[in-house]
Amino acid sequence: MADGAHMPSLPETARTALKNAVGDKGWFETPADMAPYLAEERNYYQGESPLVLRPANTDEVSKIVAICAEHGVTITPQGGNTGLCGGAVAQGGVLVNMGRMNAVREIDPVNATMTVEAGCILKDIQDKAEGAGLLFPLSLAAEGTCQIGGNLSTNAGGIQVLRYGNARDLVLGLEVVTADGRVWNGLRGIRKNNTGYDLKHVFMGAEGTLGIITAAVLKLFPRPAETTTALVAANSPADLSNLLNRLKRATGDQVTSFEYICRAPLDAVFEHIPNTQDPMQQKYEHYALVEMASGQKGVIRDLAEEALGEAFEAEEIIDAVLAESGDQAAKLWNLRESIPEALKHCGPSAKHDISVPVSKIPEFLAKADPHVQAAIPGCTIMAFGHMGDGNLHYNLVMPKDTTPEDAERLRHEVPPGVHDIADSLGGSFSAEHGIGLLKVHEMDRYKTDVEKHLLRSIKAALDPKGIMNPGKVVP
Repeated sequence: MADGAHMPSLPETARTALKNAVGDKGWFETPADMAPYLAEERNYYQGESPLVLRPANTDEVSKIVAICAEHGVTITPQGGNTGLCGGAVAQGGVLVNMGRMNAVREIDPVNATMTVEAGCILKDIQDKAEGAGLLFPLSLAAEGTCQIGGNLSTNAGGIQVLRYGNARDLVLGLEVVTADGRVWNGLRGIRKNNTGYDLKHVFMGAEGTLGIITAAVLKLFPRPAETTTALVAANSPADLSNLLNRLKRATGDQVTSFEYICRAPLDAVFEHIPNTQDPMQQKYEHYALVEMASGQKGVIRDLAEEALGEAFEAEEIIDAVLAESGDQAAKLWNLRESIPEALKHCGPSAKHDISVPVSKIPEFLAKADPHVQAAIPGCTIMAFGHMGDGNLHYNLVMPKDTTPEDAERLRHEVPPGVHDIADSLGGSFSAEHGIGLLKVHEMDRYKTDVEKHLLRSIKAALDPKGIMNPGKVVP
């Protein structure tokens, strides 16, 4: 919030009680100190809050929520503030940032679990797991700054959903502060618990609208003994779809990642990201970045080479680069991971985070491409993403002469048509980025009356005062 901007009101009794609850190191109230927490990744929104709180433990979170419930003050929970849909944008009330709650409470190598607090950085969790000889497979572009509480609250996806599932599939238990300030301790590291409703799934994907996740028991996995990475080119998305099935059969379903990239995003990377270059001699229109992993050494590479050779013979692929070392694999992955940063340099864009059944990806592209070219003549289609699990980031860079006013208009006008195509194929308008503020109207558009009734009933039951992240998720 800029100096002199409107400051939302907060009862002085509540302000004093909240400051006391977190101590001198746990709050900010000047515009300059609060600014980093009120900024938003895409600059679509400007956060507004009279007080930013940074609790150090679950007891402090419990006190914050109880005080806010008593005074009718709304709460916006926030993790690393890397979200792309405005879910952590405060619209008044207090903002509760979880970054100080970053302890790893326990690692149990035998049970293959790790108990972590919500403010733990995802990359730190990956490193802790690796130090224990295990793997935490959730991996995404913001892993160096995003926090696990936010990952779970949005049910984050990432590049290994094909093999390991979404964030909610990697959790055995949760600790949650409910909307009245009570603490639900569900930190059980057990894989079988058939005792009624599975409450942890109510809070994962809810984006803080029902309570605040403060800790979690995460599943860990054996580290692969051997990993093989390849960048392949094909004439069409349908050929890549056939390749995916071939590789899954050939490797015994040991494909961990299968990322689709059309040519335009790669061109953007080569133009805007230093020290990147095309690993192939020719340009192609359709690529897949593939990773396969095995628990045995000397197995997966041979299987991959044989399957890729068969794919050449079947004309499913027309070129391929198989990484010869970990450094070469990292360079291939850097191309994929640099796409979001490269697109920031390409001008105004309309972004989509859709999913369809894996088998429908080629059909989605065949229908969406002409639709958006008609809607935005001259736009550049920047399609990339997790083809292996049916999720595409279908981004459209607008022509260079697009005015800011037209860009803003098109950001609102174009997505419904793209989402309609995904919906007609049995898909979703939000695959892994969440709902937040950006897509609440889409919830109203695509959810059935029964679904909306159930969502509103759950919200009313668990947050009857409506203080938890209001205006997000629930239409």
